[in-house]
Amino acid sequence: MAQARDVLRRIKSVRNTRKITRTMELVATSKLKRAMDRMLAARPYGEALDELLRSLRAPGLEQDHPLLRQPAGTKRAAVLLLTANRGFCGAFNANLIREARTKLDELEAAGVETELHIAGKKAITFFRFRGRAIASGTTAIGDEPRPEDAEGLIEPLSEAFAVGDLDAVYMVSSTFRSAMSTPPRTRRILPVEADEGARSIDAFIVSPPPEKLVGWILPRYLRSVVYGALVENAAGEQGARRAAMKSATDNAGDMIETLTRSYNRARQAQITQEIAEIVGGAAALE
Repeated sequence: MAQARDVLRRIKSVRNTRKITRTMELVATSKLKRAMDRMLAARPYGEALDELLRSLRAPGLEQDHPLLRQPAGTKRAAVLLLTANRGFCGAFNANLIREARTKLDELEAAGVETELHIAGKKAITFFRFRGRAIASGTTAIGDEPRPEDAEGLIEPLSEAFAVGDLDAVYMVSSTFRSAMSTPPRTRRILPVEADEGARSIDAFIVSPPPEKLVGWILPRYLRSVVYGALVENAAGEQGARRAAMKSATDNAGDMIETLTRSYNRARQAQITQEIAEIVGGAAALE
């Protein structure tokens, strides 16, 4: 009977776990919808700024706007890594960390001095545990990123690039293809690359002048790039968490079925033994 009680105890424990994972799945589903709405709302603005900036190629703008300078070589680079603050989202964080480590190793193998900037508790914990120096780290960005969060991440890096302390800035974040597919990617956000296929600003009559227009667009463009990555990361995190929790809920259901069969077999064996003992006792009394 002790074995049957042990199985019942395990069934109760797994059922409680299944309730938790099911609840987390439903919460992630709700958050995913809101995250996708923010992501889709941010894309048109970012794409318009990107197209406009890449078209502004008047000669001499690099002198007025250091963010447009094109270094002859890369001696020092920064890697901005975006991860989640929480786990229970499958391999989402692990894939982003692996992508960042690959980029850091690639840069350092080429003789580039690197510095690591992180937004997300999971990556901060990972690199601190392994003794990796972190130039800056924040866990203040939640499930609903704001443009101000993006500005706080990119502004110090932009200033360092403008004065020549950095020659390149790379960002590692997830690409939201679907709720089931959020692969990591590395994107160079500084220096800003000109689109060779875009029309030159000389083909247009521009007011205000290009140098003033670029000065207005550049910080907004960079903030838009990082904000787009933040909202895409948030959507990817919720999609990965929903998938992970659904898998955990399904596995818990399978485990309950297996344990229930084990309990039924143990109970049947116990009843059979009790009947045999009763029959044996009755026969001994005759």
